[in-house]
Amino acid sequence: MRILLLTPPMTNLTSPYPATAYLAGYLGSIGVEVDQADWSLELACRLFSREGLERLHASVKSCASANRARKRPFVKNYASYRDTVDEVVGFLQGKNEKFEQRILSGRFLPEGRYLRQLFLGSKAASWAPRNLDDLEDHDRARVMASLYLLDLSEVVDLVNPGFKINSYAKMAASSSRFDDLLTVLEGEEGNLLHELVREMTVEGLHRYRPDVVGLSVPFPGSVAGALLIARAIRNLAPAVKVVMGGGYVNTYLRKLTDHRVFDYVDYITLDDGARPLACLLQFLAGKRGDDGLLRTYLSKGETVIYQSSPDEKDIPFAESATPVYSGLPLDSYLALLFSTNPAERRVWSRRWNSLILAHGCYWGKCAFCDTSLDYIKRYEPQRVDRLVEQIEDIASETRLDGFHFVDEAAPPSLLRSLSRRLLEKRTAISWWVNIRFERAFTPELARLMAEAGCIRVTAGLEVASDRLLGKMNKGVSVAQVARVARRFVDNGLLVHAYLMYGFPSETVQETIDSLEMVRQLFAAGCLHSAHWHRFEATEHSPIGRNPQEYGIELVEPDGEDEKVFGVFRRKHKDPAGIDHEAFGKGLWDALYAYQEQRYLERDVREWFEFTVPGTTVPKDYIENVLSGQEPVRLPPKTNPQ
Repeated sequence: MRILLLTPPMTNLTSPYPATAYLAGYLGSIGVEVDQADWSLELACRLFSREGLERLHASVKSCASANRARKRPFVKNYASYRDTVDEVVGFLQGKNEKFEQRILSGRFLPEGRYLRQLFLGSKAASWAPRNLDDLEDHDRARVMASLYLLDLSEVVDLVNPGFKINSYAKMAASSSRFDDLLTVLEGEEGNLLHELVREMTVEGLHRYRPDVVGLSVPFPGSVAGALLIARAIRNLAPAVKVVMGGGYVNTYLRKLTDHRVFDYVDYITLDDGARPLACLLQFLAGKRGDDGLLRTYLSKGETVIYQSSPDEKDIPFAESATPVYSGLPLDSYLALLFSTNPAERRVWSRRWNSLILAHGCYWGKCAFCDTSLDYIKRYEPQRVDRLVEQIEDIASETRLDGFHFVDEAAPPSLLRSLSRRLLEKRTAISWWVNIRFERAFTPELARLMAEAGCIRVTAGLEVASDRLLGKMNKGVSVAQVARVARRFVDNGLLVHAYLMYGFPSETVQETIDSLEMVRQLFAAGCLHSAHWHRFEATEHSPIGRNPQEYGIELVEPDGEDEKVFGVFRRKHKDPAGIDHEAFGKGLWDALYAYQEQRYLERDVREWFEFTVPGTTVPKDYIENVLSGQEPVRLPPKTNPQ
């Protein structure tokens, strides 16, 4: 029995998403005939090509609903886009370096909204990359080429609303109804992306001749593309069985009762897919009954059945197979770059192999995290000798010596052991990893990681407020974050922070103070880059499971009495009654500037278009923390001005 593992549109265009590589490694190790392909990249390459733009041009011209002002620049400059697109994509794939100087000339690429704003800078948009003239020629050309594709993605959005380079068919995150997906899946006849997906499916079925197709769906933006593929398979080759799994399924579909999804797929598996897939393949081969399936949904008539044999167990993580990337076009991924931030350029200047050091999270206590789900709660570290063996095998197969360790949070003890072993074996790689800002990351450990090839750490600071950090059970303080981050910076590592706003009970004062803390962290050189997230309660987090403990009320999803499809993010009411959404633009504008070392002396109130209170954080708070002092916070100001 032959299985084809697919990454659906739109997932990631810069490197392979690792799910299919892990599954292919395991299934191959037990004798299954397995192929894998990345149809997220395939769709983008077909669309952003001379032939693809010819078809896009015809769709835009015939689309009466498309806004004339939005489609006019593309129609007017169509010939220039058509004649340059193959060269731009080739350049971003590293296959056409000679095209660099033509891009830099400023006369060759047609300018859409994003590329035009690149040169207008802050006069046009606060997000626009700065310091373009300070970049080396290659990076400057990459930014220009990337924004050129972003302009084209806006044109695609005219005829396929919701399309972006890194997402497909934007869905309502809180919806529990399959009807929302049907509006995308049953779109109008002649839909360009639907046509491309069908053509890919026809060619893929002929090329691979699978008995089973496995769709790994990591994000909400990937589910529509996955179901379009599934529908095409059912129409073209109904004997081929389709199974769907992945991160989206594991988080959204745990209460599935809507049988209509089985008009598209035959089976849906939850959590780690290796053992459920192996059991399913045995079932399809007639070697076990459906009562021997593991964490698998199927449909009998209009009834959704969930089967999970208590006799079946997951493979221990220490025995997991090495990911294999055979079949994936490693030389065709796009080196997209949308920022002039030095840290971002250094990370995204190359492709990375993905590897997991430990299954789950060793901390597993954060109030906003999916701590009740297997991918967080089941913590199993890999053996260090096995990790180094996997690293060497993957580097040999892919001919790439860069690794992204995609853990929820890698434990300090494991990173210490891994760093020592890499140095002992003289395994020369570059790598970056997600961590917690633990005290255990001492100056000595930071130095050891740097010597072993680590170039960057990413970690959640979340809200830069000690009260809220305590409430969300992060186990860190702002002062600790500053000190640990500085240890990495002092050893030449880049530091990226994940930030959050709108946490339950967060006050306006705390939002302003949090931004001031972030400003000081950038000014002190503790952070190189960061990203804001708007807080959302999730179904599987401590907040989602016990909202009353956090002073919020969950809003029941629409259609509660109907068949349930996806439930994950939950709308909520915060008794504080603050419009947290209103702060998003100011927070993002400030962060864009801080990342490029601009406006670090500006009063944080100036980033908002409405009146906010002044900060209660002393201007030298982080500076004093780094020098060993613990300053006293100022009382809140009574005058908001």
